[in-house]
Amino acid sequence: MIKFFSNPKNQGHLRGLADEFGDSTNAIRKELNNLTDAGLLKKVADKNKIDYQANIDHPLFSNLQEIIRKYLGLDKLLATVLERMGNVDQVALIGDYARGLDSGKIEVQITGKELNEEYLESLTSKLETLIHKHVVFHIESEISDPEALLLYQSQN
Repeated sequence: MIKFFSNPKNQGHLRGLADEFGDSTNAIRKELNNLTDAGLLKKVADKNKIDYQANIDHPLFSNLQEIIRKYLGLDKLLATVLERMGNVDQVALIGDYARGLDSGKIEVQITGKELNEEYLESLTSKLETLIHKHVVFHIESEISDPEALLLYQSQN
């Protein structure tokens, strides 16, 4: 579920998912079929293989995405960053979790003006205790990762 619902752009095919999760293709096929039959995933034909991705039109899509984001601690991470970080323009999830890999390392890019970097340094250990995952922040002038999942965008 993390693979497909953390970032709706994520896709995967049977063999790739089996390799990624270290499981048999039969076990992965069974789960993909169950999720597809329930309408949570959709099949996308790509040349001679079938990719699977989240069905963003499913009525439960936003609920499942919210549950996955809460499970990963992204709601707490975002609230904590925005609390005293300064003039934040964007916050984006990058790296493994943006690709749907539950690796234990959450990487976040932040853009903005006059950001409180000292607060960010003290925030890292607080967040790691709160969400039980290793957190790495990158302050950038723009979100550069094409696979980034935008978590926050200022209204300005």
